[in-house]
Amino acid sequence: MPHHLIRKLEQFTKLSRDDRQALEAAAAKRRSFAEHSDIIREGDDPAYVNLILEGWACRYKQLDDGRRQILSFFVPGDLCDTHIYILREMDHSIAALTPVTLAEIPRSILERITNERTRVTKALWWDTLVSVAIQREWTVNLGQRTAIERLGHLFCELFLRLRGVGLTEGNSCMLPLTQVELADAMGLSNVHINRTLQELRRSGLVALKGKRLTIPDLDALQKISLFNPNYLHLEHDGRHLDADEPTSP
Repeated sequence: MPHHLIRKLEQFTKLSRDDRQALEAAAAKRRSFAEHSDIIREGDDPAYVNLILEGWACRYKQLDDGRRQILSFFVPGDLCDTHIYILREMDHSIAALTPVTLAEIPRSILERITNERTRVTKALWWDTLVSVAIQREWTVNLGQRTAIERLGHLFCELFLRLRGVGLTEGNSCMLPLTQVELADAMGLSNVHINRTLQELRRSGLVALKGKRLTIPDLDALQKISLFNPNYLHLEHDGRHLDADEPTSP
C-alpha cells in the first residue's frame, strides 16, 4: 500500500478516504529491483510514473568515461517525477541503491486521478515544487557550501524527509548509503567524504552504526550546516483544502 506517499501528501493537505483509496488503487502494479540495478536508463521510453514503496533509489547522470553524478535520492513515498511519461525518452537514469519495490502507475490512471481529485492534484503540485526546491538546495551545496556543510545539510534533509513519512525512530533513521554514493552526490572524493564523516562524528553531531544514522542534536547539526528547512514546506500549507471528513489514525 502506498501509505508513505499518502502520509507525505498529507503534510500539505488532508485527503479524503476516496482520495486515499484512489491512490492505493493506482499503485496496484508492483515491481522489484535488486540492489545496484537500473530501474530505468537514459534513452529509455518512460511508460510509467514510478512510486518507491520500499528501499532507496537515486537519479543519476553518467559521463562517457564512467564518472557518475547522483542528482537526488528517492526514499519510500517518493514519485520519480510525476509527469515523466510526457518525455519521449529519459534524459537521466534511475537506479536502486538497495533492494527496491516500486509501483508502476500508468499515465491513464494518473491523469484520471488528477482530473477528478482536486486535493490530490494540488498535493502533487506541492510535491513537485518541493522536489524542485530540493534540487536548488543541492545546487547551492555543490557551488557554495563546505564539505561539512554539504554532508550535514544532506543528513538534515534526509532525516526530515524520512520523519515526514514515518520512517524515523526518535533521533535515528536508516541511511543505507555508501561513502562512494555520498561522494557521487556531494561532488567530493571518497577520501574527502571519509574525513568529513570522521569530523562530524568527533564533533558529536552524528553517529553512524551500520546503516543507521543518529543525530543527537538536530538543531546543532542544522546550525553548523546552514540548514533552513523552509524549502521542504512541511507546515501544512494546504490546510484550507483539507477534506471535511477526519483522516484515519
